[in-house]
Amino acid sequence: MRISIEKLNKTYKGGYKALQDLTLEIDNGIFGLLGPNGAGKTTLMRILVTLMKPTSGSATIDGYDLANNRKEIRSLIGYLPQEFQSFPKLKTWEFLDYAASLAGVRNRKIRLNMVDELLEQVGLFESRDKRASKLSGGMKRRLGIAQALAGPPKILVVDEPTTGLDPEERIRFRNLLSEMSEKEMIIILSTHIVGDISSTCHDMALLDSGKLVFSGAPEKLIEMAKGHTWKIKAVDSELEGIKEKYSVISTFPSEDGWEVHLVADELEGFSGEALEPGLEHAYVYFLEHYSNGDKE
Repeated sequence: MRISIEKLNKTYKGGYKALQDLTLEIDNGIFGLLGPNGAGKTTLMRILVTLMKPTSGSATIDGYDLANNRKEIRSLIGYLPQEFQSFPKLKTWEFLDYAASLAGVRNRKIRLNMVDELLEQVGLFESRDKRASKLSGGMKRRLGIAQALAGPPKILVVDEPTTGLDPEERIRFRNLLSEMSEKEMIIILSTHIVGDISSTCHDMALLDSGKLVFSGAPEKLIEMAKGHTWKIKAVDSELEGIKEKYSVISTFPSEDGWEVHLVADELEGFSGEALEPGLEHAYVYFLEHYSNGDKE
């Protein structure tokens, strides 16, 4: 499976450019699409799942052209939008049965077996008779994944899947995606939460203001931030000044005040030590120094 995107543009009424000359290749496995809110991630997802047409440019999915083979492409894709909606009066299994029917599974026996397998896969089998409206937020997201897998698809697109989830459900969701990635399929994970990318994806793209500013392995992005991440000690009176001068990633209370992790080319007025960067450090550093045409 491969998705090939060539010079894709989307301009909304009023002239707002949501995507600008986006060119990208996506292969089997979990592909992370990272960027701040408003970067164009959801626009790209909606175009790829045929819910929106681009202003210009082209894309092919498994050899099918996005402009001319929309029906064939839809049969390949499972989609979990950021605002997933179920039918609150249906039981969990009834909703999945309906979703499988829409996905083209006509044989009722096969469909019901599929429903049970999906419920097992996402850890909802014991809640199969619960109404969808009674599920917790994390359980609803898992139900969303289950409906996206009805078919089953060769490409799974999930948009901001862990937003609003507690840490336990976020980890469960990431593990579920990792298990599914062992199959021969493409999983596109669109998020602004860096931890979702660092723990699951082997390949990624970074969008900013509708432009592709980085593509490659997360480790490659991290490598660019080496020598630019720092750990410093600060007292209460210094903390606000540090935040005004530098991009602070995190702060931790210490015996003498605060331990501050930040990104900067060099420290001025403060003493500190180099810190081995993670993806979150690299993400902030890269957007500060390389995006919007300011690549060094």
